[in-house]
Amino acid sequence: MKPEPGSAARGKHSRRLRRILSLDDLEAAARRHLPRPLFGYIVGGTEDNAACEDNRAVFSEYGFVPRVLTDVSGRSQATRLFGKDYAAPFGIAPMGISALMAYRGDLVLAQAADEAGIPMIMSGSSLIRLEDVAEAAPGSWFQAYLPGEPPRIRALVERVEKAGFGTLLLTVDTAVLASRENNVRTGFSTPLKPSLRLAYDGAIRPNWLVNTFARTLLRHGMPHFENSYAERGAPIVAQNITRDLGLRDHLNWEHLKQIREQWKGRLIVKGILSPEDARIARQQGVDGIIVSNHGGRQLDGAISGLRTLPEIVSESGGMLVMFDGGIRRGTDVLKAIALGADFVFVGRPFLYAAAIGGQAGVQHAINLLATEIDQDMGLMGINSLEEMGPDLLYRKTGAQ
Repeated sequence: MKPEPGSAARGKHSRRLRRILSLDDLEAAARRHLPRPLFGYIVGGTEDNAACEDNRAVFSEYGFVPRVLTDVSGRSQATRLFGKDYAAPFGIAPMGISALMAYRGDLVLAQAADEAGIPMIMSGSSLIRLEDVAEAAPGSWFQAYLPGEPPRIRALVERVEKAGFGTLLLTVDTAVLASRENNVRTGFSTPLKPSLRLAYDGAIRPNWLVNTFARTLLRHGMPHFENSYAERGAPIVAQNITRDLGLRDHLNWEHLKQIREQWKGRLIVKGILSPEDARIARQQGVDGIIVSNHGGRQLDGAISGLRTLPEIVSESGGMLVMFDGGIRRGTDVLKAIALGADFVFVGRPFLYAAAIGGQAGVQHAINLLATEIDQDMGLMGINSLEEMGPDLLYRKTGAQ
């Protein structure tokens, strides 16, 4: 993907999108657009937000050592992953309940990614049937939270396979529920409980209320959690229904072995921070891993995956190593690649983009990041991402 200079800020975008010049701009726009509980759900981490903050802070610990007077007229950010060519080295990370933030949010994200030539990972905590996304964007990946019982695991894997997904991603850093105090403070829960406060939060955001929530109710009925298991789950708004999250604290590597034996497609494990866990995943026959602390939304104080990325790569034995967490700029992407990542994923900004601008918003955000990468490659003096190695980075004095 090599956009024309300045093309990200041009084109047939709405006035709102024309004001979006970077991924960070999307957060402020989404804050104005979304009801407080929904925005709080997306933006927050857990407890003191230490893990969430480290995801951004770690990038500032590295500076670039660019090369000059190199011919960069042939630069390309095209990336080959699992034998498939992608237009850029980034994809869209899995994000739950996207269809509550944007009308048909999972479809919007998947179709925008498909048109841009990048992968999108559909969340198991989604409100649109995985079969619908697989049909609309066949190249999408599916992310699952493992059910606690082997029969339910088998049934879910069978459903994903039958739908036509070729890549199954297992998120493994959710053994127990995290303490998301920000959700309580902003009035968010799953399912959402009807209340005067919730009604007020929606009423003061009429754009979201009419064009996302009411439009969904009129055309598709009350959204449900559709893909946590093989069967349909709880509705997103309910007074006396509790979402079945299952017990996962007993899950272990034997359950992964069960899935590897059953699943014949590509199998990826997400949530790895330890080099030792990366080694075990490789021995289990996993095709790739995503080094991640879950966007700072699980164990508070967990380090950014960028800190252990080089060690994990050294344990990979050729297994593909991907990364997510805190990426907001093209320079962040290049730093992750320099430290050994084969590919990266970006979450929150793309969901903000879908919320404020639908598919056009997501396309705009993709183009913004791709444009930055193209410009940054030229300024670094490189033509391909293979040239982006650790010799072009400098660890700043005092960085831990």
